[in-house]
Amino acid sequence: MSIFEIGMLVCFGFAWPTAIYKSIKSKSIEGKSLLFIYIVIVGYLFGILHKFIYNFDFVVILYIINLVMVFTDLLLYYRNKKLTRK
Repeated sequence: MSIFEIGMLVCFGFAWPTAIYKSIKSKSIEGKSLLFIYIVIVGYLFGILHKFIYNFDFVVILYIINLVMVFTDLLLYYRNKKLTRK
Protein backbone atom coordinates (compact mmCIF):
# COMPACT_ATOMS: atom_id res chain seq x y z
CA MET A 1 0.00 0.00 0.00
CA SER A 2 1.26 3.42 -0.90
CA ILE A 3 -0.06 6.73 0.37
CA PHE A 4 0.64 8.15 -3.10
CA GLU A 5 -1.48 5.47 -4.77
CA ILE A 6 -4.29 6.20 -2.34
CA GLY A 7 -3.95 9.94 -3.00
CA MET A 8 -4.11 9.42 -6.76
CA LEU A 9 -7.21 7.26 -6.50
CA VAL A 10 -8.93 9.67 -4.11
CA CYS A 11 -8.23 12.63 -6.42
CA PHE A 12 -9.54 10.74 -9.45
CA GLY A 13 -12.46 9.59 -7.32
CA PHE A 14 -13.48 13.20 -6.72
CA ALA A 15 -13.22 14.04 -10.42
CA TRP A 16 -15.56 11.33 -11.74
CA PRO A 17 -18.75 12.45 -9.96
CA THR A 18 -18.28 15.84 -11.63
CA ALA A 19 -18.03 14.18 -15.04
CA ILE A 20 -21.08 12.03 -14.29
CA TYR A 21 -23.07 15.07 -13.17
CA LYS A 22 -22.11 16.93 -16.34
CA SER A 23 -23.18 13.98 -18.47
CA ILE A 24 -26.54 13.74 -16.72
CA LYS A 25 -27.20 17.47 -16.82
CA SER A 26 -26.06 18.22 -20.38
CA LYS A 27 -27.51 15.10 -22.05
CA SER A 28 -24.74 15.59 -24.60
CA ILE A 29 -21.57 13.78 -25.64
CA GLU A 30 -19.86 17.03 -26.54
CA GLY A 31 -16.45 17.24 -24.91
CA LYS A 32 -16.40 13.52 -24.12
CA SER A 33 -13.84 11.14 -25.57
CA LEU A 34 -15.02 7.56 -25.85
CA LEU A 35 -11.44 6.39 -26.41
CA PHE A 36 -10.33 8.16 -23.21
CA ILE A 37 -13.09 6.54 -21.18
CA TYR A 38 -12.15 3.08 -22.44
CA ILE A 39 -8.44 3.69 -21.76
CA VAL A 40 -9.22 4.73 -18.18
CA ILE A 41 -11.40 1.63 -17.69
CA VAL A 42 -8.58 -0.60 -18.93
CA GLY A 43 -6.15 1.22 -16.62
CA TYR A 44 -8.36 0.62 -13.59
CA LEU A 45 -8.78 -3.05 -14.57
CA PHE A 46 -4.99 -3.42 -14.71
CA GLY A 47 -4.71 -1.79 -11.28
CA ILE A 48 -7.31 -4.17 -9.86
CA LEU A 49 -5.58 -7.18 -11.42
CA HIS A 50 -2.27 -6.05 -9.94
CA LYS A 51 -3.85 -5.83 -6.49
CA PHE A 52 -5.35 -9.31 -6.76
CA ILE A 53 -2.23 -10.97 -8.20
CA TYR A 54 0.68 -9.20 -6.46
CA ASN A 55 -0.28 -6.91 -3.65
CA PHE A 56 -3.81 -7.36 -2.32
CA ASP A 57 -4.87 -4.69 0.15
CA PHE A 58 -7.88 -2.49 0.85
CA VAL A 59 -6.81 0.01 -1.85
CA VAL A 60 -8.47 -2.33 -4.36
CA ILE A 61 -11.77 -0.93 -3.05
CA LEU A 62 -10.78 2.53 -4.32
CA TYR A 63 -9.97 1.06 -7.74
CA ILE A 64 -13.35 -0.65 -7.87
CA ILE A 65 -15.24 2.48 -6.79
CA ASN A 66 -13.47 4.52 -9.46
CA LEU A 67 -14.09 1.83 -12.08
CA VAL A 68 -17.81 1.85 -11.27
CA MET A 69 -17.92 5.63 -11.68
CA VAL A 70 -16.09 5.54 -15.02
CA PHE A 71 -18.36 2.73 -16.21
CA THR A 72 -21.36 4.86 -15.19
CA ASP A 73 -19.98 7.72 -17.28
CA LEU A 74 -19.55 5.27 -20.18
CA LEU A 75 -23.19 4.21 -19.91
CA LEU A 76 -24.24 7.87 -19.82
CA TYR A 77 -22.14 8.50 -22.93
CA TYR A 78 -24.12 5.89 -24.87
CA ARG A 79 -27.41 7.15 -23.44
CA ASN A 80 -26.57 10.71 -24.41
CA LYS A 81 -25.44 9.63 -27.86
CA LYS A 82 -28.81 7.95 -28.34
CA LEU A 83 -30.62 11.08 -27.10
CA THR A 84 -28.62 13.25 -29.49
CA ARG A 85 -29.71 11.15 -32.47
CA LYS A 86 -33.41 11.68 -31.71
